[in-house]
Amino acid sequence: MQARQLPKGLPETVESPRGKLVYLYLQFHEGATVDELRDGLDLQRITLFSVLKTLEERGVVERDDERYVTARPA
Repeated sequence: MQARQLPKGLPETVESPRGKLVYLYLQFHEGATVDELRDGLDLQRITLFSVLKTLEERGVVERDDERYVTARPA
């Protein structure tokens, strides 16, 4: 069984506690669907969509079909 590495630091553009939580979850799990985020973080879908939209606008999260992943560094 291979141990996962702890996520790297947070981008400076991620300011809200929920944004940080979602970003770190995506980084640690190497992406997730909205339903996986909902189950893993116990947040409502409407909240997740709002947070994910903000993270996408700031360029730190990308959508890959139905999954959201942390953006690859430029």
